[in-house]
Amino acid sequence: MSLKELSALMLPAIEAELQRQVERLNQPRTKSFYEMLTYHMGWTGEGAGPDAAGKRIRPLMVLLCVAACEADWKSALPASAAVELVHNFSLVHDDIQDNSPKRRGRSTVWAKWGAPMAINVGDALFVISNQAMLDLSRSHPASTVLQAAAILHDTCLELTRGQFLDMSYEKRTNLTVDDYWPMIEGKTAALISACTQIGAILGGAGDATVEQYRVFGRDLGLAFQVQDDILGIWGNEALTGKSAASDLVEGKNSLPILYGLSQKGKFAQRWAASAISPAEVAEAAQMLINEGAQEYSQREAQRLTNQALEALQKTNPKGEAGNALYELADKLLNRES
Repeated sequence: MSLKELSALMLPAIEAELQRQVERLNQPRTKSFYEMLTYHMGWTGEGAGPDAAGKRIRPLMVLLCVAACEADWKSALPASAAVELVHNFSLVHDDIQDNSPKRRGRSTVWAKWGAPMAINVGDALFVISNQAMLDLSRSHPASTVLQAAAILHDTCLELTRGQFLDMSYEKRTNLTVDDYWPMIEGKTAALISACTQIGAILGGAGDATVEQYRVFGRDLGLAFQVQDDILGIWGNEALTGKSAASDLVEGKNSLPILYGLSQKGKFAQRWAASAISPAEVAEAAQMLINEGAQEYSQREAQRLTNQALEALQKTNPKGEAGNALYELADKLLNRES
């Protein structure tokens, strides 16, 4: 089976497991609270559906890694739900911290119900993710559940580190490329790495193989973010669904921008003068190309991609799921949106 065929099997099972986990709050006195969670997860409210729910890439990666270790992926469904709930808890809180009124084309939870309620929604998603991990005890030894849960807990702490760096960087004007990597390792790579590592553990892989799955996920996550940064300046707006001007106008500390600043050329001078307006975006983007920022970022994305695929090869993933992992990695790393 191809990635498309495996996804058609796994994604509905993931969605059913997520709904089962969130159902914990579907009680008479907390029904409206429960509906806030179902809204954020993309199941209810205006615009509900697959576009509002997101791609569920992280839980899919957990199950593919389990299957690539020749184990029953259905036994790991609670873990797949747990990582997706952690991801969504972080999104709810990020939207508050970033003052973002929209996510996936819909009003964010805080924009609809206020920040205090949204904080509680994020907290609930976090707690339910922990409860979901404990459900693994129905199909796995306690020692395995504890090992998988420890990875997820460590990852949650790493997410807060990455978010702290991201927020603290907003007021700094002396950032370098070296400052970039710890931030995206916490914000993006840590959870993807946890998905592949947990999947390998639940698949019964040995320690050396689990470590290679961890490296695969980390480098995949880093390459994914670098590619996102490239698209954030030079992407096709019709494909990305967002303005290519946004990263430059918003002053985002992305890799191309930090590299451009390090060159201390025309781009750095323009950046220091004042905020870049939408009318200046094309000129600023061209400055970055002239000073090597696009080429450097593409080179880094390719380096990390090669490292990720090398680590995946070392895991010797088995069967159709193994082939699907290569296919998914290629899809994520060569996307145009």
